[in-house]
Amino acid sequence: MSLFICPLCQSPLQPAADTWRCDGSLHPKQTSHPFDVARQGYVNLLPVQQKKSKAPGDSQESINARKRFLNHGHYAPLQNLIVQKMAALLSKSEATEAKDTQSVNWLDIGCGEGYYTQAMAQLGSDIIDTLIAADISKPALVELAKVSKAAGRLWYQQNESSAAKTTAIYPLVTSAAHLPLRSRSVTGISSIFSPILPEAFAEVLADDGYLIIAKPDAGHLATMRDALFDDVREHDSDKFLHELAPYFTLLGTDNVSTEMTLSTDDLADLMTMTPYAYRARSEKRQALLTAVEKASFKTEAKFVVYILQKKALS
Repeated sequence: MSLFICPLCQSPLQPAADTWRCDGSLHPKQTSHPFDVARQGYVNLLPVQQKKSKAPGDSQESINARKRFLNHGHYAPLQNLIVQKMAALLSKSEATEAKDTQSVNWLDIGCGEGYYTQAMAQLGSDIIDTLIAADISKPALVELAKVSKAAGRLWYQQNESSAAKTTAIYPLVTSAAHLPLRSRSVTGISSIFSPILPEAFAEVLADDGYLIIAKPDAGHLATMRDALFDDVREHDSDKFLHELAPYFTLLGTDNVSTEMTLSTDDLADLMTMTPYAYRARSEKRQALLTAVEKASFKTEAKFVVYILQKKALS
């Protein structure tokens, strides 16, 4: 049975190296819809009617800034924690199931350019068979797909060599509210600084499937926010938990923090990749960057990671 469904008619959608095509079985006229694979390796499953703007999601400027900042390792402690939690959950789940169970499919929603996705893929196919990297930003998926292709991790590259099988990555441009995935088809979902959609997540998660959510914690980038805003609102990291309660059980939370000493370039990239880029007044941003030219800037990144499990059907 196909893991994917057509975003237009919800018929089963079959991946292929050149064109994905649905069988049209749920379309009133049995129409089959094709979706071409881009040369970089991603597939655009975002219909025009699901777009709220001409170019939804993160801009190329924001993606470039995030790539530079994250590649300097500033958020590595969070990346490591998420991967450790995934490995622990999936290893525990495999230990309680028979060897001939279905494949482990993981959805990284709002994956961006793939900083966390690529680390997840390194867990290997012993832990994760299929990794669906989904984001509404086409420029982000272009970046993720290029890196995945260079590493030989795209789904259609898995049979091209005799090397050991790796986790297969499927980069998809799609809406989180209209996931092109079969009901109860994924083992787990990660949402890292991305919108939380309880019903949509519960729909595609298998029974007892896992949900990992990462959010900024109280005090996140406090010195930076103090410099940029006259009135600083503290992060309310737990505010979405009541929305998840009908569908998910909270298994636990973990906190991680890292002190950062940033150069002018790092600080500029951090501002560009966050909502502060447009929320703070330009004169405030410039004043902070000018001050950092004389002395490096210190701030602390603080995160909270929630581990949840889908409730059993009543």
